Amino acid sequence: MQRVCFLMHLKPERVEDYLTAHETVWPEMLDALRETGWTNYSLFLRREDGLVVGYLETPDYERATSEMARKEINTRWQATMAEYFETGRPDEAVEVLEEYFHLD
Repeated sequence: MQRVCFLMHLKPERVEDYLTAHETVWPEMLDALRETGWTNYSLFLRREDGLVVGYLETPDYERATSEMARKEINTRWQATMAEYFETGRPDEAVEVLEEYFHLD
């Protein structure tokens, strides 16, 4: 299983709106994430500057993101979320971090 940690950057003035949007993530979006291999997926937030840290586990991150990119529901979700992010669509601004240590 591949562990992936990534960063994204919210517009600080839109943090609360972004959190509100995540109170009811579309069921079809959740299904698409599961179908494409996203497991143990979590998002964390540093409110003061809008830093989002994401974590997920998947057998193949490249495949999981590629398959999500082809889903129509993902296209609509990303377009909706773009207004909250400094760089537009969050899936195009993900900064994947290098894992250099893991304690099992």
